[in-house]
Amino acid sequence: MTDERLEQIVGRLLWWGVALSAVVVLAGGVWHLAANHAAPANYRVFRHTAWSIRSLPPPEALILAGLLLLIATPVARVAFALIAFALERDRIFVAISLVVLAVLVVGLVT
Repeated sequence: MTDERLEQIVGRLLWWGVALSAVVVLAGGVWHLAANHAAPANYRVFRHTAWSIRSLPPPEALILAGLLLLIATPVARVAFALIAFALERDRIFVAISLVVLAVLVVGLVT
């Protein structure tokens, strides 16, 4: 795989990840507005986290899923780069990609 081909694939991966995320968030937002008849939201209390997605109403869960997809897009890019560098047997970039992936995962988990 050439460097140019790798860049094209990574570019498409990022574009599709962001586009899919935007569609999912938009669909959840439209569903939420239709279900609540554009009632004003109460922003005084924030009570949801990414780990409570099952307890959310379906429109809000869809919005959160879209945001999680947006967060997962750069992680998928690094994972793909790691695989591509491993196939090319480029040990330095494999090591760098592993460190970056580890930092991303630790940052997301903690």
